[in-house]
Amino acid sequence: MSSQNPVFIPGPTNIPDELRQAIDFATIDHRSSVFVEMFKPALAGVKRVLKTSDAESFIFPSTGTGAWEAAITNTLSPGDKVLIGRWGMFSHRWIDMCQRHGLKVIIAEANWGDGVPLADYANILSDDRDHQIKAVLVTHNETATGVKSDISAVRGVMNDAKHPAMLFVDGVSSIASMDFRMDEWNVDIAITGSQKGFMLPAGLAILGVSQKAIAAMETAKLPRTFFDFRDMLNTNAAGGFPYTPPLQLIRGLNHAIDMLEAEGLDNVFTRHHRLAQGVREAVSAWGLKLCASSPDLYSDTVSAVVVPDGLDGTQLVTHAADNYGVAFGVGLGAVEGKVFRIGHLGMLTDVMVCAGLSAAEMAMRDMNLPIKAGSGVAAAQECFRDSHLTDAHHVKDAA
Repeated sequence: MSSQNPVFIPGPTNIPDELRQAIDFATIDHRSSVFVEMFKPALAGVKRVLKTSDAESFIFPSTGTGAWEAAITNTLSPGDKVLIGRWGMFSHRWIDMCQRHGLKVIIAEANWGDGVPLADYANILSDDRDHQIKAVLVTHNETATGVKSDISAVRGVMNDAKHPAMLFVDGVSSIASMDFRMDEWNVDIAITGSQKGFMLPAGLAILGVSQKAIAAMETAKLPRTFFDFRDMLNTNAAGGFPYTPPLQLIRGLNHAIDMLEAEGLDNVFTRHHRLAQGVREAVSAWGLKLCASSPDLYSDTVSAVVVPDGLDGTQLVTHAADNYGVAFGVGLGAVEGKVFRIGHLGMLTDVMVCAGLSAAEMAMRDMNLPIKAGSGVAAAQECFRDSHLTDAHHVKDAA
């Protein structure tokens, strides 16, 4: 596969040259003031991206999966009940982790392509009059199906039920690419990683943890060592780390946050929405549809495109990689072979997305799909042009 081509998988994402240069950094003494000067701003920057002033931010050498484990082991005990919906591969994997840790998992099932089953959550929480459910777990952006769920609405049903459970949110493929409001939504633990919206290599598990979740550590009895929040709390305050830190990635995270804030977080979210809308227009022009069952569920970071009967989506992805050196995402779990995924997050531009759509068209035509050459690219071009012309008109009016 050509390293000159951008990837169109939903993570790890393309790494900007300036971030690659930022992590190309000599070894230093991680007990020195040089590390403190890069680490403390990174912790503060994570809080700004999460839009929280009250929570603690933690950074572990791991991935989003490690962040999941840190969330449950620091706050829960064996036998505790948790509520979680399953509507994609990543919500399924979080369920599996909870079960392996001996938690009693109440599963609210939904179709793969739907979002969080709010009515089921509401009924289950209302029926839990003794408040045995200790945590409600939600995947904000289901990467396998390209589905975004409404976290504010989840908090709403919890409030309506007057339920005191903690709210844990997997924002691995949404945070730093889509708007996330930890304090406003009263999220107790927000989870992400370095390899998606932060545009870095995989290797950092990034969490925002509310004071309520911090207090839950006092009674939590699940074992934890490497992921113990206490060790982070005891060392982070002074800019230290409880063990050897991944200092190059932390330096990169600090720089990535600078880049996001220089663009402006609202502008970052607007860019991702525009790119996603261009992809959606292309899919429509191809005569195909998305896995997400309704427009309000469409993700701004990944689109799962349903392939016609008789075509294997995995074969399409393999063909694009082998023949054109371009990477798309395969279908996972219940949608394996039924979709291919176009990631449109991180370091991507309108022009780069048009190139990816062109490669997808070539691959689909090679596999005898009745796709008109250039149809999807043209639809995306018009979407992007309209967006930029509208923005320019607004700027002119403001002047």
